[in-house]
Amino acid sequence: MQVKTDTKEKFHAITVAEPAISASMTEELADCLLPILQNDVKNVVLILSEVKSIDKEAAETLVNIQQQFYENSASLVICELQEQVENFLDQHELLELMNVTRTQSEAWDIVQMEEIERELLDGE
Repeated sequence: MQVKTDTKEKFHAITVAEPAISASMTEELADCLLPILQNDVKNVVLILSEVKSIDKEAAETLVNIQQQFYENSASLVICELQEQVENFLDQHELLELMNVTRTQSEAWDIVQMEEIERELLDGE
């Protein structure tokens, strides 16, 4: 799977440079994302602007990976979905389970807000 990673102060911006994410790529997706949870900077903004289709199994894997991030006090925000991918996820009732934004800027904002929330909760 072709990905481009750009590490920022609070998160990794990962762009999937593939036209499709198929069920056979789900293991690669997990191998790409889950090791980040071991880093000091664990948050991920996943940019899917180049993805034109996604299999249901791959989308379900993405939901599970996102859940693992939240269980490990980290954020995974998906952004820049193509309309056909967004519609597919919505039809399969997966979109509502995902943390999705339209733009990278909005995704960065969510990561920062969730970081603040975690700091406040840890401080209690």
